[in-house]
Amino acid sequence: MATRRPTEPPRSPDSAKEIPNVIKADELAPKAPRVRAKSTTPRVKKPPVAKTPVAVAVSEEVRRAMIAEGAYLRAERRGFAPGREKEDWLAAEAEVDALLKARHDGTALF
Repeated sequence: MATRRPTEPPRSPDSAKEIPNVIKADELAPKAPRVRAKSTTPRVKKPPVAKTPVAVAVSEEVRRAMIAEGAYLRAERRGFAPGREKEDWLAAEAEVDALLKARHDGTALF
């Protein structure tokens, strides 16, 4: 049976007891910040891509749901005080119609 020879020389028994020299963070000198070399080739900025609005057909059911949600949020803001439900609905309807018209015409509200 063959034996394998060790690749490292044998250690002396005293070397196991040695304490490695540890450098503490306090002893390190602050490093200078890295400076990035400037490129000689000019950067070319891409022109902004114009987003064309897509006309989306909204069904009457979706439009009504949008109005109902807007009216609910308006009522919630005023603490659900009774007597102004119709005003909330009409204001929400006008807001939704303006939003849908702006999307259809391709102009943004914001």
